[in-house]
Amino acid sequence: MDETTPSGGAAERYERKRQGLLTALYFRVAFYFCLAVFGISCLVWSLPASLAYPLLSRGSARWRGQRVGQLGICYGFRWALWVMRTTGVLRADLQVLDALRGEPGLVIAANHPTMLDAVLLISRLPRVVCITKAALWDSPFLGGGIRLAGYVRNDAPLAMIRDAAEALRKGSQLMIFPEGSRTTAPPVDPMHRSFAVMAKAAGAPVQTVLIEADNPYLSKSWPLLRPPVLPLVFRVRLGQRFEVGADPQAFVERLEAYFRAELAAA
Repeated sequence: MDETTPSGGAAERYERKRQGLLTALYFRVAFYFCLAVFGISCLVWSLPASLAYPLLSRGSARWRGQRVGQLGICYGFRWALWVMRTTGVLRADLQVLDALRGEPGLVIAANHPTMLDAVLLISRLPRVVCITKAALWDSPFLGGGIRLAGYVRNDAPLAMIRDAAEALRKGSQLMIFPEGSRTTAPPVDPMHRSFAVMAKAAGAPVQTVLIEADNPYLSKSWPLLRPPVLPLVFRVRLGQRFEVGADPQAFVERLEAYFRAELAAA
């Protein structure tokens, strides 16, 4: 036997180490491949959406244009997640969200552990409008699709509440993260009152969605290009449905307590 060839238990350890290195190398390549697919997919949709927006943003064409925009983002995200699942980078069963697809005028409120939360939810909800950061409207990767889909900017509070309530009354669903940003103090950060005012103004019920992530990738302050431990595993489940009632602030406090209890138990 060659003196450099391990034998017995040493050979098994050597093989396990080799397999571990190969697996780590595969996941590193798959991770950056999936990022590239996601970025290219967003860009491929954003550019034509930017061109279509001036034609589909006025008069009777406005709502048809928004439906087209919402479908484009939904199926673009679904395609990107399919690639992530196929490569083994992601594990997530999102079928529970399909029960919400046919319900118009619904506020969907979820906790927000990572930046991927919006991608997961939107991929199963083809009629959803989101509250988005104003900076994203100028992004070449997302801006065109966001404008065409009729998403709502978050930089003008009164206009945000008005536009969100109008979208709900027109039959869209409103997806919102009541914490306002990604969670910094798990299980959930303090929630903002504005989304409850939107729901109350539109007379819309609030359906809760609970998201559990086993990995901090794209949590607050995690860089996009920094590889995490893979695969990413998410658990998404439907929670209770609430009516806002007469006092939005009291409702927000009740909802925050509900999220804390459910996520702490999980």
